[in-house]
Amino acid sequence: MPVSEHYQPEQATATAVLAQSLYLINLLLLPGIAFVLLLLLYFRKRDNADPFTRNHLQQTVFATLWAGLIIFAMLALILLLGGIDGPYVWMIAIMYFTLAHSTFIIFGMIGLIKALAGQCWRFPLSGKPLPDGC
Repeated sequence: MPVSEHYQPEQATATAVLAQSLYLINLLLLPGIAFVLLLLLYFRKRDNADPFTRNHLQQTVFATLWAGLIIFAMLALILLLGGIDGPYVWMIAIMYFTLAHSTFIIFGMIGLIKALAGQCWRFPLSGKPLPDGC
C-alpha cells in the first residue's frame, strides 16, 4: 500500500489516536455506534495509510471483533452449562464479564498511550502481527 507523498506525521498520529479512542468509546460509552464509526474509519483510511496508522487501525478493529466474540461466547457457555436459574451461575457470569471487559479496557488504554507516543502496538493474543515498518 503506497504512502502518499504528502504524508504528515500529525495526521497519522491523529488517525491512530482516533482509532484507539473509538475502541475505548465502544467499550465504555457507545457500544455499537463507536464500532460502526471505527469500521468506517478503517475502510476509509486503510488503503493509503502508513504502517503506523494501519497498525492501529487493524489492531483496534480486530481486537473489537475478538473482544465481542470472546465475551459473548464465554457468557453464553457459562449460562448454557450452568442454567439460567442458578444464582452461582450469574455470579460467575458477572465476575467473568467484569474481568474480561476490564482487561480489554486496559489493553485499549495501553494502545491509546502507544498511539499518542507514536509507537506501534499489538494487542496480546488477538492482535494481528505488526506490519513492516513498525
